Amino acid sequence: MTEVTYYTQDGLEKLKEELQYLKTTGRQQISKAIAEARDKGDLSENAEYDAAKEAQGLHEAKISKLENTLSTARLIDESKLDLTKVLALSIVKIKNVKNGSTMSYQLVAESEADLKTGKISVKSPIAQGLLGKSVGDKTEIQVPAGKIEFEILEISR
Repeated sequence: MTEVTYYTQDGLEKLKEELQYLKTTGRQQISKAIAEARDKGDLSENAEYDAAKEAQGLHEAKISKLENTLSTARLIDESKLDLTKVLALSIVKIKNVKNGSTMSYQLVAESEADLKTGKISVKSPIAQGLLGKSVGDKTEIQVPAGKIEFEILEISR
């Protein structure tokens, strides 16, 4: 059974653009590399040709994976998000109860995750510990450094 993943409009558009690039420009570049390697002579002893054909196989596998991802992707209407609970695409401000530090994360699909911009995967331990919780709730989350207790301060989108 394939797993449905939820995306923002931006995330879905980036996936579609990447797929379009791979199917057009990417395939053209690989075809050119294969043609150049083929022109260099005997294919049975041509390492360049073998490498180009292997790159073509990897490229086609990436296209197939992206097509599969897009076939199970669902767009989330951010205007209809329930702000009383932490859900996918929620922006959550949390406080580490032990040291008082606060941080904000947006819970996104794995392919959109980027810690530098505050986007974490809904499959990450922190996101899993926050999903379904409400403002004021405290939750203990198992992270690589051990268990940390967080308090949910704010939920937005």
